[in-house]
Amino acid sequence: MTTVEAESTVGRIDRREADYSRGYARYVLIVLVLVYVLNFVDRQILSILAEDIKADLGLTDADLGFLYGTVFAVFYAVFGIPLSRLADMWVRKNLIAIGLALWSAMTALSGTARGFGSLAAYRIGVGVGESSASPAAFSLLCDYFSPRVRATVMAIYSSGVYIGIGLGILLGGVVVDSWNSAFPDRSGPFGIAGWQAAFFVVGIPGLLLAVLVASLREPVRGQAEGLVTRSQKRDVWREFGIELAAVVPPLTLVTLYRTGAGVHAVLKNVGAATLLVAGAWTLMVWIGSPTQWVALGMGLYAFFSLVQVLAHRDPVTFAMIYRSPAIVLGMIGFGWHTFTGYAFIFWIAPYLLRTFDVSVSEVGLFVGLTAAAGGWAGATLGGIISDRLKRRVPQARLYMGIAAASLSAVPKIGIFLTDSLPVAYVLMGAGFFINSCWIGSAVALSNELVLPRMRATSGVFYILVVTFIGLALGPYTVGELSDYFASSMSPSESLRNAMLIAIGAEGVACIFFWLSSRYVKKEETHRVERARSLGEPI
Repeated sequence: MTTVEAESTVGRIDRREADYSRGYARYVLIVLVLVYVLNFVDRQILSILAEDIKADLGLTDADLGFLYGTVFAVFYAVFGIPLSRLADMWVRKNLIAIGLALWSAMTALSGTARGFGSLAAYRIGVGVGESSASPAAFSLLCDYFSPRVRATVMAIYSSGVYIGIGLGILLGGVVVDSWNSAFPDRSGPFGIAGWQAAFFVVGIPGLLLAVLVASLREPVRGQAEGLVTRSQKRDVWREFGIELAAVVPPLTLVTLYRTGAGVHAVLKNVGAATLLVAGAWTLMVWIGSPTQWVALGMGLYAFFSLVQVLAHRDPVTFAMIYRSPAIVLGMIGFGWHTFTGYAFIFWIAPYLLRTFDVSVSEVGLFVGLTAAAGGWAGATLGGIISDRLKRRVPQARLYMGIAAASLSAVPKIGIFLTDSLPVAYVLMGAGFFINSCWIGSAVALSNELVLPRMRATSGVFYILVVTFIGLALGPYTVGELSDYFASSMSPSESLRNAMLIAIGAEGVACIFFWLSSRYVKKEETHRVERARSLGEPI
C-alpha cells in the first residue's frame, strides 16, 4: 500500500523554512472561500425551493426540515469523523478537491429526484462530500497564516457560509421563476420543473472548481507558528480504514477490540448503542418521524464510537479535546446558537412566502442579498473584533459568542412579529449581520487549545456539535412544531410560533459560553505543558 509522510514529533523550525508568501496565502484563502461558498449554495438552495418541492412531492414541513437538516447533518457528521483524521494525515488540498467534486455531482443529481427517498439519498451524498472540506481547510489556513490573525482569517473563510446561503437563495429564486415562466407545466427539456433545474445550475460549477483546488500547494504543518511536526512513514490508507471502520457498525466493535481497548470497552459500546436505540424508539413512539430519530441515533452512535477509538489510538489528542472544559462547553454553546441560526436560515424564505404576497424571485433576491452582505460583513467584522479583543481579554472568543446569541435574538423576534414586509427585510439584515459575528471565534477557539497536528480533529468536534445540535435539530424541530400548530392555525402563523419558540435556544447558548469562559485562559496558557504531561514528545 501507499505510504506518505505523517506526523510523529513536534519540533521548532526557523521561520524562513515556511514555504509560502503572503500573496499566495491570500490566494489560497480566496480559493477556499469559493469552496465554502459552493458548500452552502448547494446546501441552502433547498430553502428557496422548499415550497415548490413540498407541493410537487407531497412533503410536510417536518419532511423538509429532515431533508435540509437531519439526513444531511448525520452523514455529514459521521463521515466527517474519519475524513478529519485523514486530513491530519494526508494531502489536505486533494481531500478538499475530491469532496467538492462529490457533493457538486450529488447536488446536480438532486435535480433528477422523483420522490422523498431519492432526494434524501442525494442529500446524503451532498453531506458526505461536504464533510471533507472544513476540517482540512481549517488546518490548511492555520499553516498559511499567523496566529495573530487567526480569527480574522477563519472569519473570512467562514463568511463563505453567508455568501453561499445568499447566492443559493438568490439563484434558486431566479432559476425557479424564470424556468417556470418559460416552461409552464413541465413543458421544458426532459419535463423537469424549475426546482429541479435549479439543482443542475448550482451543482455543475463545483466540478470545475475542484480542478483548481487540486492545483494548490500543500504547506508544512505548523509552519506559521514555527512548531513543525517531524514526520515518519505511515500507511495512511490503512489508518483511514481503521478510522472509517470505527464509525460503521458492527465494524466498530472489531476496531475497538483490535486497538487493545479490551472487552470492557466493547461492552460499553454495546451498552451505549442499546441506550440510543431505546431513546430513538421512545421518541418515535412519542413524536413519530422514525427517519429523524433513527438517523440521529446512528450519528450519535458513530460520534460515541469515534471518541472511544480515539481515546485508545491517540490518547493525547483525545484528552486535549474531550477533557477540555473550555472546548467542550464552548462548542456546545455554539451548537445551541446555531440551533436557532440554522432554523432561521432555512425557514425565513418559506415564512416570507407564506406571510406576504411576494414572488419566489423577489424573496430570493432580498433574502439572498441580505444573507450574503449581512452575513459576510458580520462574520468578517466579528473576526476582526475578536482578534483585537483577544490581545487583551483571553475570553474574547466566548464573549463574541454571548454577544452574537443575545443581540441577534432581538431582530429575529421582530421579523416574526411585524406585519410590514420592508421592516421584515431590514430586521432580517440586522439578524444576519449580528448572528454571524460568532463564527470566526468558534473556529479559532477549537484550534487554539490544541497542537497543530490535532487541529482537523478538533475542528471536526466543533463541526459535529454544531451539526448535531444546530443542523440536525433546529430546522426539523421548527418544522415539527409548525406541523403541530397547523391543525389550528394558518401555515404562516404555525411557522411563526415555531420560530419564536426556537429563538429561546439563544439563552441556553449564553449559559454555556459563560461556563466555558471560566476555563479558557488557563488551558490556552498551559497548552504545550498540558500536552507534554499527557505524553506528547515536544
